[in-house]
Amino acid sequence: MRRPLCYLLLLLLLLNYHSPAQTTPPVPRPPEAFGYRRLVVMYGRDSVQVLLLSKPGEEARKKPLLLWEQGSIPTPLVLYDERGAYPVFGFHPKKVLESCHLAIISKPGIPLTFDVTGQDPNRIFREHQPPAYYCARNYLSYYVRRDEAVLRFLKKQPWVEASRVVIGGHSQGTSVVAHLAAVPGLVSKAVYLSGNPLGRLMSMLAESRQTADTTGAAWTFRRWREVVADPTRTDCQGDDARNTYGFGASEMPELLRIRVPVFIGFGTLDRGVAGDDYLRLETIRQHRTNFTFREYPGREHNFFGVKNGQPDYDDFYWDQVGEDFLRWAGLWPQ
Repeated sequence: MRRPLCYLLLLLLLLNYHSPAQTTPPVPRPPEAFGYRRLVVMYGRDSVQVLLLSKPGEEARKKPLLLWEQGSIPTPLVLYDERGAYPVFGFHPKKVLESCHLAIISKPGIPLTFDVTGQDPNRIFREHQPPAYYCARNYLSYYVRRDEAVLRFLKKQPWVEASRVVIGGHSQGTSVVAHLAAVPGLVSKAVYLSGNPLGRLMSMLAESRQTADTTGAAWTFRRWREVVADPTRTDCQGDDARNTYGFGASEMPELLRIRVPVFIGFGTLDRGVAGDDYLRLETIRQHRTNFTFREYPGREHNFFGVKNGQPDYDDFYWDQVGEDFLRWAGLWPQ
């Protein structure tokens, strides 16, 4: 039975992985205990952890691959308690495993699994900053180079149909998707959900403008000026300058270099909707036919409905969004 919707929501809220101090830390359960396979791919001197999910008994069967890019939160991939594991993918993966293998890459330096039994996951992950190893690698160009290396490794595996490799992501993950999909011959299709082609800062400004928050808008411009003055600075204080410089810039050049089919999905109440609409106008102007736009009326960044100006967490829509882009990608079983 699927978990209540609030459990999926917490995956969108976690800030970092450390738990409060304990005298005897529990030994974490491995991802294999929850049906995942684990690969370690070397990228330079870094050991990159990759989780794979396949239909039981078909792990070695040659199939298409969907690599999913994480959002911005440095959380372990598999959270679990005494009742089992929380969902790793926003969409329900069981049916699509008939048609493809799923893969997801861990955040650098973040454990693969974490036991949240008896704790409030919305609080325990806010106690400490992520490790220095993570902070040193938490920027766009690192993720792009690392994930390109992982993709090239996966495409060489005998159980991957190398001509049908799809990359997808939500929120911050779309920035990595845009860059990788623009690499000639790397992927066959791309899924871009709730991204802002004009960059993350434009979403922040949109929120300030909608609420007439001139102070917030002024802070965003001031922050961007500081970042541009020293774009390589890293201090591990939230989104540092190197992170902000990469994810704050417009993705339009990369998106418009993509020649494979791209699925652009977004809620019409998302802060990034103006960027998605602008991209659509530009693709029309350029007579581009490889973009498919799917808007979800009345839904916010995470595809929840909205009630009284707030996300309605009982109005869950990820399964439908997942079915839409998986059908489009040819990965939904007939």
